[in-house]
Amino acid sequence: MADTEPVAIVELGVNDAPGGFALSTEARWNQNEADWRFFLTNGIVFGVRDGTHLVATAALLPYSAGNAWISMVLVTERWRRRGIATRLVDACLDAARQRGLTTWLDATPAGATVYGPLGFAPTLQLRRLRLEHSTHATSTTLANFDIDTFSARDRRAMGFERNALLAEFGARTGSRVVSCGNAMALVRDGRIARHIGPLFADSAADALMLANAISQSESGPLLIDAIASQEQFIVGLTGAGWNIERPFQRMRFGRATAQSEELPFAVAGPEFG
Repeated sequence: MADTEPVAIVELGVNDAPGGFALSTEARWNQNEADWRFFLTNGIVFGVRDGTHLVATAALLPYSAGNAWISMVLVTERWRRRGIATRLVDACLDAARQRGLTTWLDATPAGATVYGPLGFAPTLQLRRLRLEHSTHATSTTLANFDIDTFSARDRRAMGFERNALLAEFGARTGSRVVSCGNAMALVRDGRIARHIGPLFADSAADALMLANAISQSESGPLLIDAIASQEQFIVGLTGAGWNIERPFQRMRFGRATAQSEELPFAVAGPEFG
């Protein structure tokens, strides 16, 4: 299709999960096909096709208390620099306005320069860290934790509930909700690495003890999206062999609808908040 031809934005369905997965795989993101099915089943996902081939996406995932997350803004290489990503985000914002939703997103530094002029305001910052192989041993024992108690703590951290998301995560093959002392975290599969988060704790020392215990119980690479202001936790992770891959900027469009009661140490991921 020529650059000058109009681009039609369509709403996608669950059968588009393989096409969305192909786009995030091209971008070398960590989402798996189960993540795409969740977005397409529980959210509003817009896309652009070249014939039957999906070439761009953006998703709006509603949560409770008038909140929603925008993510999965992807355009295949050949279709970039045509303004498609901006149009897809506008479609998500229009859908959110129609439903009275405050929208959030976690942007890369390049993305933040695009979303700022659209009206998004920065809130907190994240740091994505990766661990290839654990560099130290620990004798800490992990305990399994129930998803309802975990969801209640997530609600205090977010200011709104995400029970459907966390229950779906917890029910997936390979997922674990684990605790160590008063720290707790969810561990789940990704395409290229297992992901830790959300992670809650009463102190950085407790959060680090849990992260270390998880790393010792896992055999493959791990990712974690830590809150940047939890500096002691991040320093502890890097000292244990984790490497900072990239920053993310959390941004909000519209007024805050709820106040969080605690700051987590790590989040569910930039695509989920």
